[in-house]
Amino acid sequence: MQVQDNWTSNWGFILAAIGGAVGLGNLWKFPYMAGENGGGAFVLLYLVAVVFIALPILVAELLLGRQGRASPPHAMENVARSAGASEHWRMVGGMGMLVGFIILTFYSVIGGWVLCYIVKAISGQFSGFDAGVSESAFSDLLASPIELTLWHGLFMLLTAGIVARGVAQGIERAVKVLMPALFVLVAILVVYSAIAGDFRGALAYLFSFDASKITETVVLEAIGQAFFSIGLAMGLMMIYGAYVPKSSSLVRSSYIIVSADTMIALFAGMMIFPIVFAHGLAANQGPGLIFVTLPIAFSDMPLGVLVATLFFVLLAFAALSSSISILEPAVAWIRSRFGLTRIQACAVTALAAFLIGLLSVVSFNVGADHMPEFVRTHLASPTYFDFFDNLTSNFLMPVGAILMSIFVGWRLDRAHLSGELAIKDGNLMRVWLLLLRYIVPLAILGILLVKWVI
Repeated sequence: MQVQDNWTSNWGFILAAIGGAVGLGNLWKFPYMAGENGGGAFVLLYLVAVVFIALPILVAELLLGRQGRASPPHAMENVARSAGASEHWRMVGGMGMLVGFIILTFYSVIGGWVLCYIVKAISGQFSGFDAGVSESAFSDLLASPIELTLWHGLFMLLTAGIVARGVAQGIERAVKVLMPALFVLVAILVVYSAIAGDFRGALAYLFSFDASKITETVVLEAIGQAFFSIGLAMGLMMIYGAYVPKSSSLVRSSYIIVSADTMIALFAGMMIFPIVFAHGLAANQGPGLIFVTLPIAFSDMPLGVLVATLFFVLLAFAALSSSISILEPAVAWIRSRFGLTRIQACAVTALAAFLIGLLSVVSFNVGADHMPEFVRTHLASPTYFDFFDNLTSNFLMPVGAILMSIFVGWRLDRAHLSGELAIKDGNLMRVWLLLLRYIVPLAILGILLVKWVI
């Protein structure tokens, strides 16, 4: 069954795709991943991964969506059938959709943290925060399954409410507000950090290169972050591609999407680390960098209440723009598979994601010690939250990307690809196919072997 929805304009599609890419992966995860993995070394590897791995796959995934014109499993099946390949390739689309759904279950929990901290910021609760008070406040939030469940539910409700209105009236209309607002807020906060923080120290930290910091773990984390940040191999780019008209250039759109996503990730570092360094705080605080470290800085700075509020509103905008994108592929599949209306499919999918997300909620409190020992030890996942994150970012997404690159690079006709992508430069086409056929799958496979086998 082909999708009936369409973007009202190419600009609406690009904004929606940027919204799907730009999210907590840029503003929450990228800064703390850089902090934990050597600063400039991680940033350089991340940029290399974006250009030579993520960008070629993004073009391929959008192409599969537009050719298949259906939910990810059906889109892959449609393209495989037309190419004379096995219809079992639909499993690649199904895996991508499943990845997005799993990510949504714990992404919504983090989105709930952001909503909670907006309230804390507006009410001036960061006033007088020191290290002990800030850590205690975040720990108290995580220790309360009821409070986490309420915020998780509110975030999921906001996400479902937007998606239920449809592609044009819901998703596209929302991103046309959220994305410009997000860019404006980022610009304001970067300027503020440059004036009030240690901007020179932040630039040195982010862009100075130390080869000794490069390890197998850092390489894998950089590639995983590129995937997570841009939203690859999780179904969202494939379903968004299904709504794109033939007249739109997928290559040009991909350049814009990747450039905007990378710019926001780098700006996030330039927004956060000047404040961290100016207040003598540690950059390698992990996930707590946003929710523990920054509130300490907000408590001391002029206009701290305003800046803190703007910052967490910015995070909420980014989180929502991504969560609606992640929910859409599963909604599209359920509609076509079971013949439900959009509202019904949205309600079923969001409820299922909310319920499974409760495993991530209890990971921080009453269920923190309930993970099986095998998973805890061999998969480096002490909680369900860690397990879902590792499963998607470090296994399913890379494997899905390998399979998509092999399918597009080897199973689809080159002349047809050139016409579909409107690539007139033969050298550019050869480089793209070279990356898809050899560089992308071999690089990802090598990293996976280092991570899980060697």
